[in-house]
Amino acid sequence: MSTTDASQIHDLRSALDFLREMPGQLLETDTQVDPDAEVSGVYRHVGAGGTVMRPTKEGPAMVFNNVKGFDDAKVCIGMLASRKRVAALLDLDEEHLGLEIGKRFENLIAPEQIAEGAHVDCQEVVYKATDEGFDLRKIVPAPTNTPVDGGPYGTSPDGSQSDVTIHRFSCVDKDKLAMWITPGSRHLGAFFDEYCQRGEDMPISISIGLDPAVYMCCGFEAPTTPLGFNELQIAGALRGHAVELADCVTVPQKCIANAEYVLEGYLMHDETINEDVNGHGYAMPEFPGYTGGAKVCPEITAVTTRVNPIMESCIGPSHEHVSMAGIPTEASIYKMVETAIPGRLLNVHAAPCGGGKFVAIMQFKKSSKNDEGRQRNAAMLAFSAFSELKHVILVDEDVDIFDMSDVMWAMTTRFQADVDLITIPGCHCHVLDPSNDPAFDPSIREHGIACKAIFDCTVPFNLKKNFIRSQFMEIDQDKWAAELAF
Repeated sequence: MSTTDASQIHDLRSALDFLREMPGQLLETDTQVDPDAEVSGVYRHVGAGGTVMRPTKEGPAMVFNNVKGFDDAKVCIGMLASRKRVAALLDLDEEHLGLEIGKRFENLIAPEQIAEGAHVDCQEVVYKATDEGFDLRKIVPAPTNTPVDGGPYGTSPDGSQSDVTIHRFSCVDKDKLAMWITPGSRHLGAFFDEYCQRGEDMPISISIGLDPAVYMCCGFEAPTTPLGFNELQIAGALRGHAVELADCVTVPQKCIANAEYVLEGYLMHDETINEDVNGHGYAMPEFPGYTGGAKVCPEITAVTTRVNPIMESCIGPSHEHVSMAGIPTEASIYKMVETAIPGRLLNVHAAPCGGGKFVAIMQFKKSSKNDEGRQRNAAMLAFSAFSELKHVILVDEDVDIFDMSDVMWAMTTRFQADVDLITIPGCHCHVLDPSNDPAFDPSIREHGIACKAIFDCTVPFNLKKNFIRSQFMEIDQDKWAAELAF
């Protein structure tokens, strides 16, 4: 596969083939790795980034070919842990990923059922829970992220009804998982509530090891993707062709036909389960950078795989989560603001410091005095576009929103807290932010409630001439090409 033709990517394997031709974007190793904490322990130093405890850095994706206890499987990690890599895999502009994905909503392509009788990649090997000796912990090489994780974890799109979303799950027994659903903010939770009210278990499929476009579409939330919206339409729009679905083997549900692994089962309406089977008192590291306790219980009826499957893993606080959550957040914010205030918002960056969810930097252009104040309207629209957003930083068009030093320079020289800080207390944000708790401040009524804030670091329109950055000579790029490439 040519590195100039990302259109050929349709599954995890073709994505890895693509990266093999991109210098510095894939590291493969035959050194044996223990899935118990060592995968993440190694990748932290290779390329995790994000809010992972330092030292860490941006680096290549990584494939472990020799996984202790799993002779026929590999583990891939960090596929999306670089904005540059995501852009290449989707064949989009790196700086405007959110904007470009947002535009694809105009040409959605619905998923399609694979042709009857066609080969189904994800069902080349089938393990049923009724088989003697079935134990998903011996079939799925789900890693632990740290030595004190509650158990082995995976992160993958879950398909139920017409909702496709990303969730963490812990392998807690031979045929049981523990899965975390953020209370009150996920379509999956709304569907599950309906099943619980009827006293029924909800059929689900969990697909692991996929085309990166599928992971990128799963991070969208309402109102961009309302209840009942099938996010796989976005992946279809990104690739220019439909995502192929297959019927599950043991439950009345669909799965992604070219997944490396599919876990089939039911969300049990009358059973919850603790994630922490190891007794350390923790779950797993989450995107804010902290290690997070009873969760809903999927009971697994079958595991189907490709021959020699590749387990795809993610470190919760890594830049991979920033990509999967943050780039859809950028798309959602841009889509809403551009609809309400067209032509003013130049770009959005869901910064790594917020795990892709908590912090958005918005680049806003004021073209006349009548635009003054609209930047703050845009920030309030951003909170509507993505309810878990906590902080919005507004900057002018001359600030690089991907360079936090430049953003902090704008805050230092163009921001006065008594007039440019807008606080909105008493808002629900995200339960995984440990500061959103009454123990942090008595004014916080319930866990998950926070004070949203807008940091307006834009220059007042009538003062722009006083804030012109120092201008340097424009050089002949060709003349200095060798030096600039050093």
